[in-house]
Amino acid sequence: MNIGIVGCGSVGIKRSKSLGKNVLKAVADIEIEKAYLLASKNTGVKAFSDYKELCKLSEIDIVIVSTTNNMLVSITLEAIRNGKHVLVEKPGAISSTDILILIEEQKKHNVKVKVGYNLRDHPALLKAKEIVDSTDIGNLMYVNGTYGHGGRLNYEKEWRANTIISGGGILIDLGVHLIDLSRWFLNDEFSKINGSIHTYFWNMQVEDNAFLHLETKDHKVAFLHASCTEWKNTFSFKITGERGKLQIDGLEKSYGTERLTYYRLRPQLGPPITTIWEYPFPDNSWEVELREFVNSIRNDIEPECNLNDALETMKIVEQIYKINTTRGKYDNI
Repeated sequence: MNIGIVGCGSVGIKRSKSLGKNVLKAVADIEIEKAYLLASKNTGVKAFSDYKELCKLSEIDIVIVSTTNNMLVSITLEAIRNGKHVLVEKPGAISSTDILILIEEQKKHNVKVKVGYNLRDHPALLKAKEIVDSTDIGNLMYVNGTYGHGGRLNYEKEWRANTIISGGGILIDLGVHLIDLSRWFLNDEFSKINGSIHTYFWNMQVEDNAFLHLETKDHKVAFLHASCTEWKNTFSFKITGERGKLQIDGLEKSYGTERLTYYRLRPQLGPPITTIWEYPFPDNSWEVELREFVNSIRNDIEPECNLNDALETMKIVEQIYKINTTRGKYDNI
């Protein structure tokens, strides 16, 4: 299937590297120099400054949208209305209302839309899901997740610190990944939603830390922390069942080697049987993610992490922002 990419920044470049040979046919960016640069690295790729021109191309089957959050919906809508399948970066939109609009248009034009929650496609998380689905660790009781980085110089001046462009702070940036993983592993929706957001360090209007306590109707809990004051980049996700625990640490590069540790309970309890898998190779999650999406299109099935998944995650984000606005915080969000 032929692919076009809208947004030729760092994420768009990474997306282009995850594609097979000769499938990238066009790129677009409001900064045309970025589009020309990315196009020049691939033979026969057209470059545009207007994403609408790319979406009209008859040879394009899939549009990848890798722009800032405020542009995700407009570009996705344009692609859908031109009959294109879409892989849009998380969170897919900055409001649940906008995601509902996308869902309606998707149904009307009979195309597939996948939202780029690529952490699901990391090898340690895929292996953990396989173990959970096998019921080897028994019924799940709760999950814990931490995802954070330490920002960088002038981080408070980047688009992620601008509510109009980003839709919020670290909650809508990294926190959505943790929410999505919690829904995926627990295979349930959260009926009780609580949490707090704070700006501890960065001089910006959005939060640099988010702490969430989510609970399903049958009392399974997710306790999550997203941060950009995590001075050593960290990813850790723990899944605890009645017969064991799974712990995922690292996402390669600055987050450390990706690792899955399986603690299996013995009948007499005591120290568990421990098995460790390590994944020291470069991140291939975006290739896996795209492969799954193409397969869903060819077999006419709903992709993993579709718009309905993005909608449920966004509802939680909005509820957390609403709670904290009611408490007198972040009236600008």
